[in-house]
Amino acid sequence: MTGLTLAGLVACSPALPPPGAGQRPELRPAMAPAPAAETPASLAARAHYARVQSLLLSQGLLRTDGGGPDTPYTDRMLAENFIRIALYDEYARTSGGPVQRTTVSRIRKWQAPVRVGLSFGASVPPDRRAADTARIGSFLARLSQLTNHPIALSDANPNFFIQIVSEDERQALGPQIRAALPGLSPAEVAGITQMPRSTYCLVYAMSEGADATYTRAFAVIRSEHPDLLRLSCIHEEITQGLGLANDSPSARPSIFNDDEEFALLTKQDELMLRILYNPALTPGLTEDQARPIVESLAARLVGGES
Repeated sequence: MTGLTLAGLVACSPALPPPGAGQRPELRPAMAPAPAAETPASLAARAHYARVQSLLLSQGLLRTDGGGPDTPYTDRMLAENFIRIALYDEYARTSGGPVQRTTVSRIRKWQAPVRVGLSFGASVPPDRRAADTARIGSFLARLSQLTNHPIALSDANPNFFIQIVSEDERQALGPQIRAALPGLSPAEVAGITQMPRSTYCLVYAMSEGADATYTRAFAVIRSEHPDLLRLSCIHEEITQGLGLANDSPSARPSIFNDDEEFALLTKQDELMLRILYNPALTPGLTEDQARPIVESLAARLVGGES
């Protein structure tokens, strides 16, 4: 039996204004093939997510400042937010596939180096591939520095797979998903290939047996997303695949909050990563076991403010 964690960026408010103009993805090949023509389904998705991003921005959401004077937090708040995000799951695994239900969990993280294999659908043009590859490589370097853990793009035996694909390309991902995560059920595979429009992106992270150490992960990001929504998915899915798997409405400033106020990793999120990958927190610790360690680390990081 394998351990499995699902996390995703899901629309907090599906209501949109009437359709308007839309606007603006294999391991890095030396020469990418010409992009495939977009299908009607992909064009419709592109227009939809352009409207989503525009609506969120018009509401003051998708902030990129990492938090400021309007988003104070104390060491106690940091500790409680960490516990809620790292020691609970957003989804429960059932015979019919994942069900959104908060579930008690344990500390989970990677022990082996995280080797990220980045693949793009044929529809993604070369300039977009190059931009996404550069952004992801830079973000992985930032995560590696924060966690003091090896995390980087790698063509050699990757264990964390990222697919940036269109609507039609995602529906054909079944063989790649089963090869990367052989423990997934047919319903769980279908949860990716038939991902609903309200799910912007998702990641599955897997451990072996009763172990709480992640060994493989698989993330899917829609290539139809406009620039900021796409980068938001990159930040959230990679970070959640490292072990910060849940969302909490009280976490602020944070990307681990379904209100979508923040698009990119915040200062508090960085501190939560540093706590998670501190050697004192070993995979498998329960909330009761982890809490005194988390509170001590949080007080040290924030300066003991309460």
